[in-house]
Amino acid sequence: MKFVLSLVLASRLLGVSHGAAVSSQLQVHIPHDLMKSGGYDHREALFGVPPYGGSIQQNVYYANSDLCDPNVDTRAGFPERPKDENGNQLPWPSPYILMVDRGGCTFVIKVRNAQRSGAAGVIIADNTCLCSAGDACISEPGVDCETQEPYMADDGSGSDISIPSFLMFKQDADPVKKVLTDNKMVRLEMAWALPQPDSRVEYELWTTPTDMISREFQRQFKDAAVALGKHAYFTPHMYIYDGVMSGCRMSDGTDLCYNLCTNDGRYCATDPDNDLDKGISGADVVTESLRRICIWKVYGETDGIGVPWWEYVNEFMFRCDKEEFFTNKQCITDAMKHAGVDPHRVQACMEDAGGLENDNTNALLESQLASKEASGVVIMPAAFVNNAAIRGALEFSTIFKAICAGYAAGFEPTVCNKCASCRDEYSCVETGHCSTAAAAGAVSSGVFAASMLILVLLFLCLGAIQYKRQQSSMQSEVRGILAQYMPLDKTNNKVQSAVDDDDEDDLQFTIS
Repeated sequence: MKFVLSLVLASRLLGVSHGAAVSSQLQVHIPHDLMKSGGYDHREALFGVPPYGGSIQQNVYYANSDLCDPNVDTRAGFPERPKDENGNQLPWPSPYILMVDRGGCTFVIKVRNAQRSGAAGVIIADNTCLCSAGDACISEPGVDCETQEPYMADDGSGSDISIPSFLMFKQDADPVKKVLTDNKMVRLEMAWALPQPDSRVEYELWTTPTDMISREFQRQFKDAAVALGKHAYFTPHMYIYDGVMSGCRMSDGTDLCYNLCTNDGRYCATDPDNDLDKGISGADVVTESLRRICIWKVYGETDGIGVPWWEYVNEFMFRCDKEEFFTNKQCITDAMKHAGVDPHRVQACMEDAGGLENDNTNALLESQLASKEASGVVIMPAAFVNNAAIRGALEFSTIFKAICAGYAAGFEPTVCNKCASCRDEYSCVETGHCSTAAAAGAVSSGVFAASMLILVLLFLCLGAIQYKRQQSSMQSEVRGILAQYMPLDKTNNKVQSAVDDDDEDDLQFTIS
């Protein structure tokens, strides 16, 4: 029962979706009368990998389907295409943007199926009007309007999706579908950009003390935070959820969520090992989360770099990141001391915020809940640069390049100019120089000169060896030839001597 309760709470957590900052644009270029100044309102999916700084501008094909079936019929839909020798419509010609209807299954399933069919991007046409649209939108019979558009949240399985997708409001999608079903062309643009407000980039990380995916990033990024210096401001967030909203806390103050929450059910976290009877509990995760929030508040909030925070996280992962040490006070104190963190200042911060006992509100944890709601974070871990959600793997390279792309032109810090185009950004930041010169794939002049010198010496050595081999071979051949003729000379000498002797004998006989 306790295990089921943990899963139910986790599902509630993943099911809540809020809005993230819009960093994209949706525009119709053809037909011209559908072009809208400033583009169309839309919702950007919280999954997939948009080409930040780029755009996708392609013809649109309407699948005339909800695309919940993985067997996508690429020969159906509109506009109609020429037919092949069998009388079937030709498939949608790649590359294309696919428009599908909302409903029937999750957004992730629709986009995944579209991706498998070859789509470069997906537009999901809403099937429900916004109440604020008024007479501009016509609802289907028996369907009530919505007060706000849903957000395209990840259902937890969207990590394999690499194409971007938007949700287009019904009052805007209907005219586009009308043009397509009339067998006329629609050309649409999906564009993305990282906001570039000033000379400083703000970046955020949402994680938990038990998150496995972000650990390598947290181990590596301290050097980058230091190198970026005052040109960037980092804010770490700890992902907890509201126990009151999740039904963990009854009206009489009773905590229904066992050991998942602190403060009588107010602040909760999922159980990392899915066993409520032993191991690390959700309440333990909340406690460590508050501790890290306080370490940042004391040591990082002022400069936005927070070296002691990075050091503590790494020391904790090295020393205490095991079930038997996760809540061990001595282990945690040792981690703080090795990171240069004062345990007394951190404890005072945790208590001053409201603590973790009884039915008390905690100001710092309340702040985390408010930030989570405002940012629209659903899946852990998550990263934002200038309020724009960063899709794809949480890796050093991904975040570092996104930060460097977030500066206004001319304000990029030295480390970005030096390392953002390197093949190994982390090595460049760590050592202070790029092993591949200014551009990925380039070779420095020193390396090139040394390589050429080595090649010249190698060829000279090979040439000398070959010359000696040829000389040795010629000498062997000469010796062989001489060896063949020398026995003949000896034989001729013997024969000649014998002839001379016979002649002498004959001569003597004649004279006598």
